[in-house]
Amino acid sequence: MQGKVQIKVRGFHLDIFQHVNNARYLEFLEEGRWAFFDEFNIGDDLLKQGIIWAIVNINIDFKAEASFGDVLEIDTQFTKLGNRSITMKQRIVNIANDKLVVEADVTYVCFSKEHNGAIPLPDDYRKKIAQAIG
Repeated sequence: MQGKVQIKVRGFHLDIFQHVNNARYLEFLEEGRWAFFDEFNIGDDLLKQGIIWAIVNINIDFKAEASFGDVLEIDTQFTKLGNRSITMKQRIVNIANDKLVVEADVTYVCFSKEHNGAIPLPDDYRKKIAQAIG
């Protein structure tokens, strides 16, 4: 399963050089993950149980610049399933020229507020994620 969301680059996304500021890419990636989780229907039920996905690692590889007016597509997919963690691959592509702008790997742990620590993924979500990975 792969989720996609588009973001148009606005003036407030830019740095002094008129390129998207590196910190804004974190926000773009986060928007992509939230949209993916909405589509995958994985967020609300866990929150009611006091379980959240806590990011423990993000690796970002900046490939090309993006500028004002560019429309960027954020592709998100699961790539790895651990006992207490999941890893996602995200790619940001400029849709005007199909150029890869950013590539990122994001690792989450399943975190229980009640236990104040990482816990194994609930079985129903583990199965759903494993099926999405293929």
